[in-house]
Amino acid sequence: MSTRAGNDTENTLKKALNGERIDSNEALQLYENGDFLDIMRVAREIRNRKTDPKRVSYTMFRIVNYTSYCDIQCSFCSFYNAPGTNKGYTLTPDEVVQKMRDVEKSGVNQIFLQGGVNPDLSIDYYEGVLHSLREEFGANMHIRAFSPVEIFYIAQKSGLSLEQTIRRLKEAGVNSVPGAGAEMLSDRMRTILSPQKLSVKDWVRVMELCHNEGLPGSANIVFGSDESPQEFIDHLSIIRELQDRTGGFLSFIPWTFQQQTNKFNIRTIPPHEFLKALGICRIFLDNIINIEMSVLVLGQVMGDIALHAGANDISSVVIEENVLRSFAPKTEEEAREFILQSGFIPVKRDFSYRVVE
Repeated sequence: MSTRAGNDTENTLKKALNGERIDSNEALQLYENGDFLDIMRVAREIRNRKTDPKRVSYTMFRIVNYTSYCDIQCSFCSFYNAPGTNKGYTLTPDEVVQKMRDVEKSGVNQIFLQGGVNPDLSIDYYEGVLHSLREEFGANMHIRAFSPVEIFYIAQKSGLSLEQTIRRLKEAGVNSVPGAGAEMLSDRMRTILSPQKLSVKDWVRVMELCHNEGLPGSANIVFGSDESPQEFIDHLSIIRELQDRTGGFLSFIPWTFQQQTNKFNIRTIPPHEFLKALGICRIFLDNIINIEMSVLVLGQVMGDIALHAGANDISSVVIEENVLRSFAPKTEEEAREFILQSGFIPVKRDFSYRVVE
């Protein structure tokens, strides 16, 4: 690294510490030339200013993968079954309700509905599932459901506009939407990873409509394939600009690809690069308060360090996960113990980051 590059990154970090917004060129310089320890230090300081430095939060929700049938055929996914093969499944509304009954006594009052893009399901199915959940559990249960990709194809299958679809899903019971299906917001990378998925423009359009209809959510990035540092920063820029317009993202989560198939190139992200990337997310996304760290993907050792590098939340105890190999705590006691061993006070929260204990 040249002396000039070092001075540039040092000035960028000082700028961030002074509360000034850094631009995408400065963020790219940090990724390409910054020292990960310096970035971690600044990210931690900014995290401590935005959230309680002594506390780390977690929540409790059940993931329910309501169907395994999908015709998008993402190269990195080993979960889906091709429609018409009779090898997959689609849960009935009653089966979805039963999955929540199974965990209700454990204090779980949030459900995360996600599934494949099943061409045989119209909006009537989704409304049926939502109505059944509301009838059984009432308004006290938070329903986090349907990524922009799912919503886009529900609208297409049902012959509805996106606005109509989002409003109907909200009226049926959806409280928030996940930022899933973003992976890498680069049309070049999306063509490589999942050419039948939404374009960047369509993903942003659906998410912005959801936010405008009062459905907040999260955003993420998945990296560790053929993306360039520029594409990584471009992704963050798209998220930050959308957040400037809507304020609808409550949190941001950086993930790395797991090797589920041999259909795409995977690049192992070394620990120092992940921590640098996490720190840049905290520094650059100055309009998102909460940066989550996924123990599910990172494991406990890296997860511990990430909490000292800008993250303030470990997301959820994983009660059921069918898509990814999980390293996450499987009980609330394990989650609290992990946070304690990392040197923080564990705080249980709801979806909106309100303390619930």
